[in-house]
Amino acid sequence: MEQFIEFVGNHPYLFTALFIVIALLIGSIVGELLWGAQAVLPQEATLLINREDAVILDVREENEYKQGHILNAMHIPLGALSSKIGRLEKFRNRPIVANCLNGHRSARACSLLKKHGFEKVYNLKGGINAWQEASLPITRGKS
Repeated sequence: MEQFIEFVGNHPYLFTALFIVIALLIGSIVGELLWGAQAVLPQEATLLINREDAVILDVREENEYKQGHILNAMHIPLGALSSKIGRLEKFRNRPIVANCLNGHRSARACSLLKKHGFEKVYNLKGGINAWQEASLPITRGKS
């Protein structure tokens, strides 16, 4: 034990990095449970779109959305989602895949949708960045 404490004392940056990595791993595992939505990879999202007629909900800001979005995505910025949740009511029985830039804002959107009784809610893991990295198409323009 004495050698361990000495090793930690001699390498504080190494142990700080180790604890940060552990915290991020735990956060990503527990975060999915806390937000209440299942994370799906881009390929899984395309299966939901093609097989179950899933709705894509883009919760990014207007300028981000115009730079490129998933085809036929419904655009409701996260800040306006509470007041505009009625726009999603007709899709209550269909899967909803929320996305943002990297998956963090869309996780909060999923939590909000779950609180409003939506059952089939999914978060696009990695967001639009992961979508593009998977070489899936995006479209540009207005919402």
